[in-house]
Amino acid sequence: MSDLNKLTISEAAKGLKSKKFSSVELTEACLGAIKKGNKDLNAFITVTEKEALGMAKEADKKFASGEWGEGGENAPALAGLPAAIKDIINTKGVRTTCASPILKDFVPPYDATVIERLKANGLVMVGKTNLDEFACGGSTEHSCYGATRNPFDKERVSGGSSGGSAAAVAADMCVYALGTDTGGSIRQPASFCNVYGMKVTYGRVSRSGVTAMASSLDTVGTFGKSAEDIAHVLNVIVGKDVMDMTTPDREVPDYTKFIGKSVKGMKIGLPKEYFAEGVEDETKKIVMDRVKMYEKAGCKIKEVSLPSTKYAVAVYYIIMPAELSANLERFDGIRYGKKPKKDPKNLIDQYFQARGEGFGDEIKRRIMIGTYALSAGYYDAYYKKAQRVRTVIIREFDEIFKEVDVLMSPVSPFPAWKVNEMIDDPLAMYLADALTIPPSIAGLAAMSCPAGMLKNGLPVGLQIIAPQFEEGRILQFASAI
Repeated sequence: MSDLNKLTISEAAKGLKSKKFSSVELTEACLGAIKKGNKDLNAFITVTEKEALGMAKEADKKFASGEWGEGGENAPALAGLPAAIKDIINTKGVRTTCASPILKDFVPPYDATVIERLKANGLVMVGKTNLDEFACGGSTEHSCYGATRNPFDKERVSGGSSGGSAAAVAADMCVYALGTDTGGSIRQPASFCNVYGMKVTYGRVSRSGVTAMASSLDTVGTFGKSAEDIAHVLNVIVGKDVMDMTTPDREVPDYTKFIGKSVKGMKIGLPKEYFAEGVEDETKKIVMDRVKMYEKAGCKIKEVSLPSTKYAVAVYYIIMPAELSANLERFDGIRYGKKPKKDPKNLIDQYFQARGEGFGDEIKRRIMIGTYALSAGYYDAYYKKAQRVRTVIIREFDEIFKEVDVLMSPVSPFPAWKVNEMIDDPLAMYLADALTIPPSIAGLAAMSCPAGMLKNGLPVGLQIIAPQFEEGRILQFASAI
């Protein structure tokens, strides 16, 4: 079976349990796709062929021995399925570079909590995927390993910062992948690459062992080929973790039970600010065509307003760089990171050399913005004011969700742009996340679902936004059409 790598989680799990193929065969199919396509796409930083085949053989042994029940009926849904992991998530014994020169040779001595949970459920890791350096960017062009290309048009970006994971799933180099989302880093590349991508509620998935970017915004989520795929992965990675105090002790539902449930009679809000000037007409039309399908399925559609949306990008680009500058302070060539090439004259020279050599331009830009916003005399004017506006945005969402069950909008105002087209215009690239940032600021659950294709063949994503801890409701809507 040459197309094993194109299977969804449900299809692959069913095939493994019925012994139509083995985990080794499935893994070899994915590794074959990586060997064939990664040179053009640059989706992977590290390919773990040897480790993946070892994990696959171990899974096959458990299926054969009856450890997972007669015929493997008790096997975890993800058992033996090849996955790709964003290279900002710690993997014991496998380097985790964050796509930065300062961590090029860093090999973590422990697994992130999400990796521990996936391993307990039969993980087969085929490799670590490309990203913008320290997850800072919206195109995966800010990687010391080069840009990840879009599988639909190799002249264009795959989105960011989790562009490698999105491209790997879209190109069938794995069955599913993990990414992180701070201001749109799962949803935007999922939209650009025509796959499903879930940003969970802040704190719903442990961030222990994940290199921090902006601690009050970071989330760990997943890419899949269907809404059901997302549900299966969430069932494993969601939940309380004593190593991450932001994870609440809340019950974890079986997310697969939301798949296929009727949405008849449920209310969808369309924020007028998310369809305003700046969103391309063809993108709007494709999203509205999808909304009309929900209307035909019995949903009630209502236009709503979130007036503080216009401040969200400004708020984000104060809070995020401020937290980033604090989190990257440890990378000084002493505690973490490479030592400078030349012997420093003193401690200050050590810092300048280590960070000058180790950080890329975008990281330096954001560190300077963040440090400035936190400095004496500017903290109240910038950071404190941004947090106050953040509270206003949160309250607006709270009020809107008293009227509707979910919100829908485009994921991005426009489709994937050409590589290097916006590299010298950081402000234009920041505005590309204008529709994904507001739910991140409010800590909400949100997801990108394939909505259709533009006339030029590029994908458009539909964003579904729900209240905190309502990932199941999003999956219900995502699977209903």
